Amino acid sequence: MSLPSKVKLVDVGPRDGLQNEKQMVPAAVKIELVQRLQDAGLKEIEVTSFVSPKWVPQMADASEVMHGIRRQSGVRYSVLTPNMKGFEAAIAAPRAEWPDEIVVFGAASEAFSQRNINCSIAESIERFRPVVEAARANGIYVRGAMSCTVGCPYEGEVAPERVGMLAGLMKGIGVQHIGVADTIGVGTPRKVRRAMEATLTHYDINDVSGHFHDTYGQALANTLASLEMGVWQFDTSVAGLGGCPYAKGATGNVASEDVVYLLDGMGIATGIDLDKLIDAGKFISDHLQRKPNSRAATAILAKRAG
Repeated sequence: MSLPSKVKLVDVGPRDGLQNEKQMVPAAVKIELVQRLQDAGLKEIEVTSFVSPKWVPQMADASEVMHGIRRQSGVRYSVLTPNMKGFEAAIAAPRAEWPDEIVVFGAASEAFSQRNINCSIAESIERFRPVVEAARANGIYVRGAMSCTVGCPYEGEVAPERVGMLAGLMKGIGVQHIGVADTIGVGTPRKVRRAMEATLTHYDINDVSGHFHDTYGQALANTLASLEMGVWQFDTSVAGLGGCPYAKGATGNVASEDVVYLLDGMGIATGIDLDKLIDAGKFISDHLQRKPNSRAATAILAKRAG
């Protein structure tokens, strides 16, 4: 077993975390959250999503948020652009406000693909193809996300072969980095390892990341299992924000604070200040009028309170 000496975290809280919130979060709060995350040392932040406000009203202010963030050197800002309309909206602003990276997403489950984006897996890939081509032609990095890689709310368990097939399709259209997502949080270490192994038949270990939801309390175990395979990049969400609108009962992404606490305890470098990260999580949680959904944050905040 050879653990990585450093880990890169992509905080998806501002996008994946907030998109499910029923109460509208003002653009100024989202901008402040991004600022606090980068001040804590995050170098990869998923800021927003250029999608139809009819389907995801929380992201209707995408252009305003991208205009308002104060960019720091060395930080990569990504946005979700599921189709050409979204991509065109993302680059309609002056070049200085363009994202550094765009994200496209596909499901390893046919049923989930139909429910989530109203098309088959094959159709989704054809929808992404021109987006990927346009992004790369404009010098924008392309990351892909594969949802439901171990389980689906409609189909149940998802075979590793399905994951490998989707990874191959993503690679075929030019997606440069791929994320293996346990969207509904049903995965356990052995299942996650199999999904990772299927992905690694198409992508190099340096171009693969993990994205684990904590519905059944397995996200940290799945993170550790991936670390033991050499995976060193992970999506996490400040304060454990998030969920999935098409997966009843699915809870948020693994909390960034919990993963940083784990990695700090293992002597693995992240470049992230845990105390500042906890403050960022408390900021957004206070706005949402609830406690951070992070065990580490809860314990440290209680300690601070004395």
